[in-house]
Amino acid sequence: MKFYIVDDDVNVIRILSNIIEKNNSFEVIGSAVNGEIAFNEIMAIKPDIVLVDLLMPVMDGNSLVKKLKAIESKFSFIMISQVMDSQLRSESYEAGIEFFITKPINKIEVEKVVTRVAEQIELSNTLTTIKKIFQNIGTQSNDNPNVQNIGKIKSVLGALGMLGEKGTSDIIEITLYLLEKNISFSDYDFSFLENKSGDNAQIVKQRMRRAIKNGLTNIANLGAQDYSNDIFHMYAGVLYDFSNVKAEIDCIRGKNSNGGKVSLSKFFEGLVYICQTE
Repeated sequence: MKFYIVDDDVNVIRILSNIIEKNNSFEVIGSAVNGEIAFNEIMAIKPDIVLVDLLMPVMDGNSLVKKLKAIESKFSFIMISQVMDSQLRSESYEAGIEFFITKPINKIEVEKVVTRVAEQIELSNTLTTIKKIFQNIGTQSNDNPNVQNIGKIKSVLGALGMLGEKGTSDIIEITLYLLEKNISFSDYDFSFLENKSGDNAQIVKQRMRRAIKNGLTNIANLGAQDYSNDIFHMYAGVLYDFSNVKAEIDCIRGKNSNGGKVSLSKFFEGLVYICQTE
């Protein structure tokens, strides 16, 4: 997640940069001390999130946000100011900001706000990807069920943030086999996959279990942030035992140190069910 900071106080830029970059997934790719310089740089380097001061020389924060939003709606903005005037704050939200951070800078507030905005962007990107996958499925021939099933499986794994995991290709291949042969995971013969990949069954299972565990962590994070989240409700109870989802949420909230466990059988049964019903 790439950030850009606009503030006429270089010390504020330095403080915000230090707070943001403590998260290894975040990077500050640029900064400016006035809105005019910022406008040209932001259009050139296209950050994901812009933190902008409200009161600045040359071009104020609200004007900068309006000007950028008129050209590129995908930018997300967080306004920073010590101004408490409700009218000015209302104008900032009307201009298109996501959140307001009050000066003097509070480290915890900044961390929470930037993380929340980043999560909103990631969720929006995931839902867009899922929508495109299903649109592509709809344009392809109904005579090829494998093409449709691959699209469905990838959309689910994408929603869980698992597509980059090493075990993803194994999960897709096994699920397709279960669908084709109409068998349960307990009846799957791992020698079929061993001959193809060269890895023994234990290695394949460990690889998939790590990927599925990461999916559990990701979906538990969604539930911890918003229990009514669509992806959480759609997949949490189908692919994982609820008790383990709850244990993972409790771990995220610091209530326990172990987190939830995953069941390969439960996950594959759920994945097959989704492919057969959606």
